[in-house]
Amino acid sequence: MSIGFDIAGRSAAGGRAGRLRTPHGDVETPVFMPVGTVATVKSVAQDVLEELGVQLLLSNTYHLYLRPGHELVRRLGGLHRFMAWPHAILTDSGGYQVFSLGDLRKVTEDGVDFRSHLDGSAHFFTPERAMEIQIALGADIVMAFDECTEHPAERPRAQASMEMTLRWAKRCKDYFEAHQLEVPWQVPSNENSVDGTRHSTQALFGIIQGGMHADLRRESAERTVAMGFDGYAIGGLSVGEPPELTDEVVAATLPHLPADKPRYLMGVGYPDQIAKYAGMGIDMFDCVLPTRAARHGLLFTSEGRIQIKNARFARDPEPLDPKCRCKVCARYSRAYLRHLYSANEGLAAVLNSIHNLAFYLDTIRSVRHSIGLGDMAGSHSG
Repeated sequence: MSIGFDIAGRSAAGGRAGRLRTPHGDVETPVFMPVGTVATVKSVAQDVLEELGVQLLLSNTYHLYLRPGHELVRRLGGLHRFMAWPHAILTDSGGYQVFSLGDLRKVTEDGVDFRSHLDGSAHFFTPERAMEIQIALGADIVMAFDECTEHPAERPRAQASMEMTLRWAKRCKDYFEAHQLEVPWQVPSNENSVDGTRHSTQALFGIIQGGMHADLRRESAERTVAMGFDGYAIGGLSVGEPPELTDEVVAATLPHLPADKPRYLMGVGYPDQIAKYAGMGIDMFDCVLPTRAARHGLLFTSEGRIQIKNARFARDPEPLDPKCRCKVCARYSRAYLRHLYSANEGLAAVLNSIHNLAFYLDTIRSVRHSIGLGDMAGSHSG
């Protein structure tokens, strides 16, 4: 098995505390994955991520394909070695990024024609190509190539998109199973294999689509699960829908996902949302918000969100969050953080990002602990 998943505890509301076993280490769940889109979490070095307790990072197929190129990463020993990160990695297939290109893309049954946001050059992604790139990158968990449905989307559009995602999922799985052993450094040597055969070190997750329609989400889940993936992601959310609708879609989808497989909610969200959905039974989360908000001076604290550029912090000697144990709050004042941001110093993005990531990781640790106790007390606000 390329990954394993064990559930150690549950809450009354359905939350699960577990362990995801990967070739690059065990990951305690529920887990928050910082987004390292181009093999870097913006403004935060890998040793700092380790200090923060990051167990699993996300990188992106689309961006790494364009720059520096998956073949270069493969020749340099894969993504783990390339970015000097010996822990677990998940790669997003690029479906959401292609969706975000708008007029720069054209979707057909075969795949997606698109133009690079970097230089306008023409490219073509198929489900098979997305798998080929992710196999070369060598992440522990790879994602099927899906079509992310826009919001709002009328039912016929959402259904057609869901059907295409299901057909693409089958193509991804077929290609993955046929080619996953082609990169030698991804598989253990025969003497380390119990039965003398080569085993892939990569796992493939399927993605549930269906827009904001509960019955389509159910159908997508049931048909995707029938294909037999290593884990299942709920995609197509955080695309502009109101939070109440996100709640409804998650609640409608979860009962149709296997209890013994990891469940991943893609691209969501704020700390309070993560705590809520973890309490409902989601195991994995990612979001660019901690570092993106940090670069714009928006910081998460136990007392709510703070915009550090506000004048009221100019003479404030207190730490950013008195309840936070991160090294930023232990050393620097709000006044200093405001000064760095106002002066457009690069250190502002570094310190702000470290704190926001620490807050998110503390949030998920608190939720994990609460689930282990059988309740959901003590989760963070923000």
